[in-house]
Amino acid sequence: METPRFSGLPSFMRLPVRAPEAAEGVEIGLVGIPFDGATTNRPGARLGPRAVREASTGTRMVNHASGIAPYALAACADLGDVPVNPIDAAETCRRIEAFFADLRAADIVPLSVGGDHLVSYPVLRALGAGRPLGLVHIDAHSDTDDGQYGGTRLTHGTPFRRAIEDGVLDPRRCVQIGIRGSLDAPDERDWACAQGVRVIAMEEATARGLPEVAAEARAIVGAGPTYLSFDIDVLDPAYAPGTGTPEIGGFTSREALYLVRALRGLDLVGADLVEVAPSLDPAGVTALAGGQIAFEILCLLADAVATRRAQAQAEARAETQANT
Repeated sequence: METPRFSGLPSFMRLPVRAPEAAEGVEIGLVGIPFDGATTNRPGARLGPRAVREASTGTRMVNHASGIAPYALAACADLGDVPVNPIDAAETCRRIEAFFADLRAADIVPLSVGGDHLVSYPVLRALGAGRPLGLVHIDAHSDTDDGQYGGTRLTHGTPFRRAIEDGVLDPRRCVQIGIRGSLDAPDERDWACAQGVRVIAMEEATARGLPEVAAEARAIVGAGPTYLSFDIDVLDPAYAPGTGTPEIGGFTSREALYLVRALRGLDLVGADLVEVAPSLDPAGVTALAGGQIAFEILCLLADAVATRRAQAQAEARAETQANT
């Protein structure tokens, strides 16, 4: 409250900006990944991090629904953008993976803002190295294609297939929510289902209700380390028109807030928000939704960080008592 939210240089949530190499003490790092070179439809998500930064300056200190005050639970900072190569998807993936591997080595939990959905793949390679992660994937599209346009394997429609193939995702602990829209082929989702991925189409989510869907998602990922990926196109275009592949019949903004909040308590080790394309939405509605969803995800991450910290402290006290 020292300065108005509309003033100053915009950073994610108005957080302090730190270079990754000078982020000692940071527990949660917010990172932009301004890349849309793997987009197969409408471009513009490379500008997503900048627009979400600006929109997120409107968020405040406490989540009114959950009561979580993320900055009281964890040290958070804006760590800037990954230095992507806008015309080389493979090189960009290598840069992203190296960037997030350094964050993992520093025990910094990342919340990244894309960028198209390919960016999730190298992040998962960095965070899932050595032990596969569970996944809650909220999206209109499954993104488990094998290849697109002549078999190209690195597109925004392939990240989770690549991650499962690389062993950094455990498909039996993966759930996808909100999937909808026309298909390129009748068997487009068969591979994911055959691996054990639980695909909850929008029609099923609507028929069953979000409390039941959220409960199933929690049961699927269980108590193990989990990654959350939120594609803004899971929202109906009425609420998020600024995205590369809009699909009608999506969630409302209110439903999305409920679904994210219902994931509190999971052992989240990272998350992303992707596919905000601000040039496709001059009114800024999509970036506003993205900024608020990012804050909601930050609250989940802060709660998870505080829980792990408390558990580690309790274990250290127990070990000390056992040795004395």
